[in-house]
Amino acid sequence: MHRSTLPAPQQPRHRVAPVTDTALMTDRYELTMIDAAMRAGTAFRPSVFEAFARRLPGARRYGVVAGTGRFLERVAEFRFGDDELRFLRENHVVSPELLDWLADYRFSGDIRGYAEGELYFPGSPILVIEGTFAEAVVLETVALSVLNYDSAVANAATRMTRAAKGRPVAEMGSRRANEEAAVAAARAAYIAGFSATSNLAAGARWGIPTMGTAAHSFTLLHDTEAEAFQAQIDVLGVDTTLLVDTYDIEQGIRTAIEVAGTSLGGIRLDSGDLVEVAADARRLLDSLGATDTRITVTSDLDEYAIAGLQASPVDAYGVGTSVVTGSGAPAAGMVYKLVSRQGDDGEWVGVGKKSEDKASKPGEKSAVRTLDAGGVAVEETVLVTDDPLVVEAAAQTGRPLQVPLVVAGEIQQQWLGHSGVELARQRHDASVAELPSEAHRLARGEPVLPTVFR
Repeated sequence: MHRSTLPAPQQPRHRVAPVTDTALMTDRYELTMIDAAMRAGTAFRPSVFEAFARRLPGARRYGVVAGTGRFLERVAEFRFGDDELRFLRENHVVSPELLDWLADYRFSGDIRGYAEGELYFPGSPILVIEGTFAEAVVLETVALSVLNYDSAVANAATRMTRAAKGRPVAEMGSRRANEEAAVAAARAAYIAGFSATSNLAAGARWGIPTMGTAAHSFTLLHDTEAEAFQAQIDVLGVDTTLLVDTYDIEQGIRTAIEVAGTSLGGIRLDSGDLVEVAADARRLLDSLGATDTRITVTSDLDEYAIAGLQASPVDAYGVGTSVVTGSGAPAAGMVYKLVSRQGDDGEWVGVGKKSEDKASKPGEKSAVRTLDAGGVAVEETVLVTDDPLVVEAAAQTGRPLQVPLVVAGEIQQQWLGHSGVELARQRHDASVAELPSEAHRLARGEPVLPTVFR
């Protein structure tokens, strides 16, 4: 009989109060590695870790870095307080010596990486984390949990916004994700070009524009559709958007214009063959004199459905499930690997896995996006060095991609909060504008830029 080679899970010996602090949002083996390394005398060797993706998810043409600002906030709050230390002690997770070290844990090293919103390709050194082995390895799980989800959402969102060809796309997926993931998804989608979110927490935390009016239940609450529309208009005004497909779409549109007049801001369509329904709705609105009334469509849209509506008289889109689940690629596939460390003699040694299909390139890295004379990106150039002179020379034909994120333990504040989100959104727009046109094809294919190691 086959036996699993995984160790049996160890259950907590005592009930403890739920702990939600960042420091325990980690895998147990991060701490047991440090414990063993302390015993071996190697835990505090200066080390360099790197976060990167071996390939792009879903055979997409490019990826979008998202979650960097959220990760930096997690680094700032990564602390082992009394509750966390008690949990570790009572469940015999690590030695008393490591508990003493964890009690004083503060990341004191350096982190540089791609600015949030930047594009990435296979092998791009998205984050470079420098510190001792112990203080850097303990950040692995939280770094990947943030970057892998947020970037997956951004990867889907950028495809949707490009397919929309300038028409606004709103994020409406809160009910299809974990409650905290919903907030993160709204942020990542906005960075990748979405215009607004239905999630109020995302609006409060990140300054993202919020939107929303009424659901079908609101219409069903009232005795007639006309009464529901009037109640909504009484509060939100005639520039609101009325949901017209609770019963019959044609009659719903007629009722909406009867109640609101031809100055009605918009209607929303959430069912049926949207290509046909949108065309019929536009003709009817125009015939009723509501020529400026906008049409928003929802109903399980993804990038392919949006592309299929390009020729339709649609003014805006609302996307839910597909964007918050990465539209078929729910994780970005990033990994966090040790690439360099000091030996006992003080010399730096490049290290990396050699496993088939999972090899990692040894050595600390910098990166430059190489551009042609017209400013179009032609190559992702990864330099296996941190020598600023080499990076400066390579930048003569492009632009350096890494920026300081943490310097000697101090988080660089410009990447945080509302202003950090806006910087990321601007970075995304500028980076996408550099790509060749074939980058925006929705068909599966090779990365639009080759990654070249020098």
